[in-house]
Amino acid sequence: MLRPRLIPCLLFDDGSLVKTVGFSAPQYIGDPLNVVHIFNEKEVDEIVFLDIGATPKRREPDYETLRLIASEAFIPLAYGGGVRTVDQARAVFECGFEKVVLNTAAHSDPDLVPRLAATFGSQSVVVSLDVKKGIFGKYGVYSCGGRKKETGSVVEAALHMQNAGAGEILLTSIDRDGTWKGYDLDLIRLVAEAVSVPVVACGGAGSLADCGMAVSQAKASAAAAGSMFVFQKQGCGVLIRYPDYDDIRRNLG
Repeated sequence: MLRPRLIPCLLFDDGSLVKTVGFSAPQYIGDPLNVVHIFNEKEVDEIVFLDIGATPKRREPDYETLRLIASEAFIPLAYGGGVRTVDQARAVFECGFEKVVLNTAAHSDPDLVPRLAATFGSQSVVVSLDVKKGIFGKYGVYSCGGRKKETGSVVEAALHMQNAGAGEILLTSIDRDGTWKGYDLDLIRLVAEAVSVPVVACGGAGSLADCGMAVSQAKASAAAAGSMFVFQKQGCGVLIRYPDYDDIRRNLG
């Protein structure tokens, strides 16, 4: 059995790291290169960088920033944001990233995931599913940064992306994003039990126990987090922090 992974999932826009709550109100938290240096020392398993401004602004990935990040990183990297073609994905890989993360484009272009998987291998293709509960507690899948609801259930979406060639599902609870209230374990379990590819839990982690429960109870293959890795609540503000990564890893078992 593979050891569960711990993955910082970091958002950036216009070259700066930001953090959101419920996919809204991005708050500046620092420079991505400084964060990479810290996580190099922590020997994290992987880092996911998501450019939240690329798709809404209809622009390609910021390849220059990606090259700078990759030149400083000694750990595997994944990138998502604005990737809509095979050539754009190739350019991301040429910057030094090992995986591309697709969200909106995977829904709007049904052929994109199969093309990328055929060209680069499924292990390089991650599909991000952003999920929100409706008023009756039913899960819905959203694209375009949580603004557009897609048809079908979350299980149907996950199975479709797996069958299309995705090698991994990054499953994010929009409701839990940035809240520190813990992962939506029911959501994770629902998807993890339906698919055979790894499911990376994201959205809501606030403690070591949360990471452990996502893996041990909800059967996620990996736990991703943003706020828990870079934020520390204190009074009315926030401070950048970097928790003891070894403690988090041990908590996963």
